Amino acid sequence: MRIGELADRTGVSVRSLRYYEEQGLLESRRSAGGHRHYGEDSVERVAHLRQLYAAGLSSATIVSMLPCWNSPSVATSDAAFARLVKERDKLIAHIAELTHTLDSLNGIIDRNRAARP
Repeated sequence: MRIGELADRTGVSVRSLRYYEEQGLLESRRSAGGHRHYGEDSVERVAHLRQLYAAGLSSATIVSMLPCWNSPSVATSDAAFARLVKERDKLIAHIAELTHTLDSLNGIIDRNRAARP
């Protein structure tokens, strides 16, 4: 599929898709005319990239984890695997913080509801 179709199917701008390619996060083939063509698997990959960006990971961090994503195996570099685990652990801690904040807000809401006539 061409870049415009990938953009439409993923909800990501053409500019962002080009950026993903520049960062080494997404690959395309070039036609004889120089147009980018993406495989069907690019839709899922872009969706996953969006999730990682939404979770606060940088392009550099995502690139460092690519070996684990592209070909998970025992041969995957120890550094890439360690980075993957580290980022997972950071997300777990962040989720715990958000859950604590949510619980606090719910307590404030409950107290305010109880005080309302």
